[in-house]
Amino acid sequence: MSPDYHLIGSYTRYSSWTARVETVLEYFEIPYTSQMLTFDEIKTHSPSGLVPVLQSIPLSITITDSLAILEFLADQNPHLALWPRDPALRALARSATAEMHSGFPVLRNTFHTNFIARYEGPIAASGSVGAKKEIKRVLTIWDNARAAASSSAVDDEGFLFGGFSIADAFYWPVLWRFRTYNLPLDDASPAVVKWMDKMWNDPKLKKLVHGYYRQAEKPETRIEKYENIFGEGVQVSTFPEDWVFAAPQAA
Repeated sequence: MSPDYHLIGSYTRYSSWTARVETVLEYFEIPYTSQMLTFDEIKTHSPSGLVPVLQSIPLSITITDSLAILEFLADQNPHLALWPRDPALRALARSATAEMHSGFPVLRNTFHTNFIARYEGPIAASGSVGAKKEIKRVLTIWDNARAAASSSAVDDEGFLFGGFSIADAFYWPVLWRFRTYNLPLDDASPAVVKWMDKMWNDPKLKKLVHGYYRQAEKPETRIEKYENIFGEGVQVSTFPEDWVFAAPQAA
């Protein structure tokens, strides 16, 4: 029996929006097929000219926008806790996810998604007022999420709102930005650092990481404009696949 869903997206080591949908499909082991496209190919496969796109085979419909896709998958798979079961945590998870979906323009437009890249050197943009404000806000959202989960009556597995959910998938590419661009973690609470460690070491997420590195072995997947975006004075290389997260040292 063929899968009910077909995901159309761009190469996930660059496309944070495609990666979010892929992460949920993979984490919850929802059967699907996929097709990854170059930027030039997207407009011929997507009615909006954007990705990701999810085709529901049984319903003969096409859904665009990552959050709409994941809400659809949550509705179609009620036996899976794509959102927290607890109503209060579910509301908070939706709020945090929506803020990521519509906000953080500085992080989004300045620090482009590049899951495996490593930037070293003086990145002036990371010290801008806008970047500092958004970085602090992200860390606050993560800290508030962990506080809500740890104080609730649900079984807390250590993810943002207890069990792995759409909220974790939405912030997965943001977590990578902290690594790629060495963004400051000075304001990260112990609870946030523990969540980061949980994400970096989760076996299912490590499987996704393996896929990003396998993509990079294929020259046709390279998107030049997302490589070495800061130019002279900033060195760009690739993190080794066996990189291990180290908690920041207290000052």
